[in-house]
Amino acid sequence: MRIFIALDIDDAIRERIARFIEGVRGFVPDARWVRPESLHVTLKFIGEKPELAVEEIKVALATIEAAAVEMDFRGYGFFPTAKAPRVFWIGLQAGPQLASLAATIDDTMASLPIAKEIHAFSPHLTLARGPGGSGSPRRQKADRANPMFQRLQEKLSALPPPEFGTMTARQFFLYQSQLSPKGSTYTKLKSFGLR
Repeated sequence: MRIFIALDIDDAIRERIARFIEGVRGFVPDARWVRPESLHVTLKFIGEKPELAVEEIKVALATIEAAAVEMDFRGYGFFPTAKAPRVFWIGLQAGPQLASLAATIDDTMASLPIAKEIHAFSPHLTLARGPGGSGSPRRQKADRANPMFQRLQEKLSALPPPEFGTMTARQFFLYQSQLSPKGSTYTKLKSFGLR
């Protein structure tokens, strides 16, 4: 079972993002666009685990005590850089509670043992990926100047930065990811409350 831990986003924000995607997707028709219903804020990707391990993960996650997280979704960017983009994303600003929650989850999973993250937590919502290649925000050896997102960059630079809204996450989720030729499908396996 392929799993990850994430925050869901409010329907009103999801709808604003869906309208934004509809307005800009024509500038990058060859990109792989994320379906709006699949949007989430990943806290930790775990990967393939057998069902018994998934049950242990649920038990461990239930022990986490953390504060609710306020998030403001606005702006955009490209990974790894604007000149060599592979991923188009929406930014989000949050107080220290978001990074603290991600670190607590990482520490809790390390006790199972699931490898700790080696890079700093970088919250964002992925909207589109270029064909092939990695969706990683980190630079890779194969990264080159890439004109794929250039028209989108030109159009967006003439507009004010988009704002999608603010929400408070009061729970986080363990998700299952099922891959298919039409893209990944995400299913919530269990929710965990935030105070």
